[in-house]
Amino acid sequence: MKKKIRVSLIYKKNYNFFNPSHFDRTTSDFFLNVLNRYPEIEMSYFPCENEFDTSKLKGKCDIILLANNRTDATPENLFGIKKLGIPVVTRVGDPHHATKYDQVTYHEQWNISCYFGTIPENYFYKFYPDKFRYKVIIFGLEPSLYTNMKPFDERIKNRILNSGATGKLSLKSRIVSLTLKPRQSGWYFYKLRTKCNYLPYVDYKGIRGTQYSNLNYPEYLSQYRAAIAATTYYPTQKYWEIPAAGCLTFMEITKTNHGEYLGFKDEETTIFINEKNYKQKFQNFIDDPDNPKWKNIAKRGQNHALQNLNNNNAVEQLVSLFKELI
Repeated sequence: MKKKIRVSLIYKKNYNFFNPSHFDRTTSDFFLNVLNRYPEIEMSYFPCENEFDTSKLKGKCDIILLANNRTDATPENLFGIKKLGIPVVTRVGDPHHATKYDQVTYHEQWNISCYFGTIPENYFYKFYPDKFRYKVIIFGLEPSLYTNMKPFDERIKNRILNSGATGKLSLKSRIVSLTLKPRQSGWYFYKLRTKCNYLPYVDYKGIRGTQYSNLNYPEYLSQYRAAIAATTYYPTQKYWEIPAAGCLTFMEITKTNHGEYLGFKDEETTIFINEKNYKQKFQNFIDDPDNPKWKNIAKRGQNHALQNLNNNNAVEQLVSLFKELI
């Protein structure tokens, strides 16, 4: 019998993304459920407070896995981890917060061997040293959550859904964003997504409490034929969740956000948009929503997302990384 890779996940008990009531379940599902079902690895879980004695793992694991390289997810004090000699792999969140949360310091303190995440390489290395090892792994898409979606023809066709964080539309808020928080606001990270909310046929409701309109996110998406995935500097989870739900996805792909690594193709699996053409692209759909080409593009986009950007593929890539490090 082939020996399994023994993986120990160390994380804080109060990590927000592992909280059952958190609106985004993709992170906890991947770390706590998806990894546990993969036959080549044997998971052990170590929830703790702000310190953990890693010496108890000696001889009992092959890889130490961290939920994030921030102290919101990982205990600040991982005693003995440098002496242990076990490779440490961690997910990385938004790289632009590396300085704010002193994450480069934790690279040495936690003896990190490699990072992984959904962010493109160029954006990771904009904030982290070139000597750090990083691997792009698209995770978070669980195909079972996207079965039995409402048929395309039965969905809302005269509106386009916009969801997620945005900047505020008032002139006062925009001035504040540009002057006081120029690199922190919704206008900075989601400029095009925010501008879409000015259009009369775009529906934007955002998150109410802990969820979207009393529905889980896949169900919410499946109420619409078309939806928007737009982030300024790097693709986010919505770039694979929206097409997976069978939506015609208007996807911001530019030289700035480097979204081409996801493998979608303009007018074939999605509709690429930018700040110059988005209004016309939207109008083409609104003027002729029953044109069969929209349904065909949505279907091909759904197939691409579910087949190539799913959790099973993500785990295989992560396990491949483990094997390289052991």
